[in-house]
Amino acid sequence: MNKTCRIVNLQEEYSQLYQEHRSMIEDGAPEKMNALRAKAFETFIEKGIPSNKVEAYKYTNLQPYFKGTLDIAFSKEAALNGSSNKFHCSVPELDTHNVFLINGWFAHLEDAHQLPEGVVVGSIREKALEYPEVFEKYYGQNLGDDNDAMAAMNTAFAQDGAFVYVPKGVVVDKPIQLVNIMTGENDRLVFQRNLIVVEDNAQLKVMLCDHTISPQKFVINNLTEVFANENSVFDVYNIQNQHNLTTQVSGMYVHQKKYSNILTNNLTLHSGVTRNNIRVTMDDENCESHVYGLYLSDKNQHVDNYSFIDHAKPHCQSFELFKGVMDDSASAAFTGRVLVRPDAQQTNAYQSNNNLLLTQNAKINSKPQLEIYADDVKCSHGATVGQLDDDAMFYLKARGINENEGRILLMFAFAYEVIEKIRVEPLKENIRSLVEKRFRGEFDKCDSCVVCGHQGASVSCL
Repeated sequence: MNKTCRIVNLQEEYSQLYQEHRSMIEDGAPEKMNALRAKAFETFIEKGIPSNKVEAYKYTNLQPYFKGTLDIAFSKEAALNGSSNKFHCSVPELDTHNVFLINGWFAHLEDAHQLPEGVVVGSIREKALEYPEVFEKYYGQNLGDDNDAMAAMNTAFAQDGAFVYVPKGVVVDKPIQLVNIMTGENDRLVFQRNLIVVEDNAQLKVMLCDHTISPQKFVINNLTEVFANENSVFDVYNIQNQHNLTTQVSGMYVHQKKYSNILTNNLTLHSGVTRNNIRVTMDDENCESHVYGLYLSDKNQHVDNYSFIDHAKPHCQSFELFKGVMDDSASAAFTGRVLVRPDAQQTNAYQSNNNLLLTQNAKINSKPQLEIYADDVKCSHGATVGQLDDDAMFYLKARGINENEGRILLMFAFAYEVIEKIRVEPLKENIRSLVEKRFRGEFDKCDSCVVCGHQGASVSCL
């Protein structure tokens, strides 16, 4: 069932929406998922959609974007609406296991028989019933004491998403690509919840690809929980390519155990309004985390990256680097909090945020933070905001490179430090090409899915 809602008074009307459709939201969902809804709903109603009066959302007022007339799909049939057969994935030079979601609901998995033995990929609501011991052990555990209103909203409203489980000792050679396609004839509000579990000594790479392929307004609230267990290796690449009428709130919650190695890379290539919440908890000794991000914005686009890296145990390392390029009247924000708890001795933590402003009207707010309660640590943080280097531009011109080409070269050199962190070579090359095209103005709108090469009813992802 699609429900069309006119939202004006946020708290009151979202409360009414939830109460009126609670039976539909809970229908067919796992018991653990439904058990967490009530408390999450109370938290959400208490806090409400964040405005810039909330310190954590100081630079991003989400309230205006969650108002208006929005369709919400309370069933898989309403979400897919015949769309699931319209898409296929043809990936040049990048061999992946492709998972498709439509408007936040699991649609299908291509070539399921090619998955390594024991690896489980599918709908979170369906696989939770098949593997209750895994689901009940992990679902919702990553949020901990996090009282973020948007995470609570997701927990209350989300009905489906992707479930990925990699058993002990299994190495998944091919990346798993979760393609979430937003489509519809009316403006739409989409919820999606993903759960990824990588057991001891296992390895997995995941690509999250969000694409709005209809011209309507989309408001997206998605959240991914990741559990990287002992001695596991996990990469996730969050590739965001939406048109200017899209508002996306994306949560990435990662929990690490002993000797695990994780990498997250948020690549915001095109967006309307984007808020990324990234939380990494190193809950055991000798964890290593790499947290990266690249955000490119122009026109009146806005990107807000908020990260929290929690060093809870000793002998852990974190490396964080976010870079942004803002043009026209675009704006961006970066808030990075690194917490070193009293027991987390011999911590190494490095955080950096660098930004290029290409016009006088472009804007960035940067707030790196260190909270250190241990004495045997090596920690650093910093932020820079600047323009293209005049001396470097003069050097390029002196060698026959025109000003426009020189600007592109300098912007790309600035961005490449994040691109080179990608540990999947074909993906790295593809992102390199897309970023260069972005700087050349070869896609400054999302008429088609540039990342996926979408044309008509076919999606060719990355």
